[in-house]
Amino acid sequence: MTPVDLSTTVLHAVRRAVREDALHAPVPARVRVERTRPGGRGDYASAVALQLAGPAGLAAREVAEILRDRLAGAPGVAGVEITGPGFLNFTLDAATGAAAHRDLVHRVREQGERYGYGDALAGQRVRLVHAREVRAAVTADAVRRLLAAQGAAVRVSCAGEPDADWARLGVSAEAYEREHAEAPADAPGEPPAPLRPVPAGDTTAVLLARLGPDAARWGLLRAAGHDRAPLGPELIAQTEANALFRVRYAHARARALVREAGRLGVTVAGPGEDIDTAGADTLLTLLDAHPAVLAAAALHRAPDRLARHLEAVAAAFFDFHDAAHPLPAGDEKPSAAHRSRTALAEAAGTVLAGGLSLLGVSAPEHL
Repeated sequence: MTPVDLSTTVLHAVRRAVREDALHAPVPARVRVERTRPGGRGDYASAVALQLAGPAGLAAREVAEILRDRLAGAPGVAGVEITGPGFLNFTLDAATGAAAHRDLVHRVREQGERYGYGDALAGQRVRLVHAREVRAAVTADAVRRLLAAQGAAVRVSCAGEPDADWARLGVSAEAYEREHAEAPADAPGEPPAPLRPVPAGDTTAVLLARLGPDAARWGLLRAAGHDRAPLGPELIAQTEANALFRVRYAHARARALVREAGRLGVTVAGPGEDIDTAGADTLLTLLDAHPAVLAAAALHRAPDRLARHLEAVAAAFFDFHDAAHPLPAGDEKPSAAHRSRTALAEAAGTVLAGGLSLLGVSAPEHL
């Protein structure tokens, strides 16, 4: 069971309690679960009972007891304990957890860079409208990619003729022409969705000359739309302080590990093999959350959410890499652990490449 699976299981318990009239409170959109802190009980914990106590008019421990009764025997959950004022603590079934991790890694590898794509917005038609300004154009382009990845049909309208220089940033004038040809601007059922990020303050030509297309796009998208986008020389510095460099380097390093594994005769773990998760808990959690991040970034028209997620994946990949090096060292012979770690590295690189592609940023194999 992954954290996302556990969150869904707890949410189902809340819905059941409300449906059975045992709990009178609004059902939250999602339930947050976190790794227990040192000294805590079980594998994961949730404060959902404290969140629901006020609306339900009950003590948090009473809410926790109601939910615990409905979580007993849930697949993948070995035990549920209540601690403190009403925290739910979960101990997972080890075999179920191992199977979930195995299936997750192989699912990422099977789906490739389209892992996380879905049909949550299938059948929806969206018309994005933006000002004739470079940050607005790049944001609209990224949002269009995210919406399309969730199944939406998207058109983009600009308040003025699209700037020819935008093509050098990956914003194709062809996309505007094609989308405008599909339906008139006043097509029924398509209310405009305006995008109004804080303007960049520079022209496309200036940004390209100073940063190049990848760093310029990342800089324009990394900050939330209501914040000013930092567009300084730090975006092209090859240092740890540069988030874009860390993300792209993590991708390149993951690809290099897979190539080197092949050279050393380490084959990647196949679908029927378990995955050694030593040092990889956080990485697996983030890989598992990737589809939800893509869906939320599309729904909220917020490519910055995806950028921050990729930063977290890169950091978790480096932690995993340092904790359990995927490749055999010296005279060490390749083992099942090396095979599974190579699969994990490949999955991480795949998620990073797919995420960068949706942002319109290249993912080089070598840096």
